[in-house]
Amino acid sequence: MSAPAGRLAGRIALVTGASRGIGRAVAKRFAAEGAELVLIARTVGGLEELDDEIRGINGRTSLLVPLDLRDFDAIDRLGQALYDRFGRLDVLVGNAGDLGTITPVGHIEPKEWQRVLDVNLTANWRLIRSLDPLLRLSDAGRAIFVSSAAARGARAFWGTYAISKAALEMLVTTYAEEI
Repeated sequence: MSAPAGRLAGRIALVTGASRGIGRAVAKRFAAEGAELVLIARTVGGLEELDDEIRGINGRTSLLVPLDLRDFDAIDRLGQALYDRFGRLDVLVGNAGDLGTITPVGHIEPKEWQRVLDVNLTANWRLIRSLDPLLRLSDAGRAIFVSSAAARGARAFWGTYAISKAALEMLVTTYAEEI
């Protein structure tokens, strides 16, 4: 089966949190539109299952990157590896997220606070830092980050998640203004 000629034919797209939910759906849609995919998730099994589905859609395999986005040094190395392999990146979808525990702010455990901020905010900053040069090598580079309505209104017990997503929105809107 040959790859479909769609709106993303010839484009290289990276999706974080690709093994489940929104990331999985985005990856499948991008595959149907002809994109060459770089899929990132913590679970190898989930990535392999998705790759099997994508092969059924477009006949190609994806580049599977099992990675915990809290491994910031690995994110830094990712940019170089993608440059060596592709020479550019056309689409970055920062989708991976961590909800954390729904609990009063005063009860949030410091390790959980840090984990949620690391995944929802810091990892996306590190992705921008590592992959922005590759997006600039594309003739139409795009960065898309998944947020939440929780970022735009206080809601009891959702503190860690809401705060991390509000900070993510400020990060990416600042990045957008800069570029």
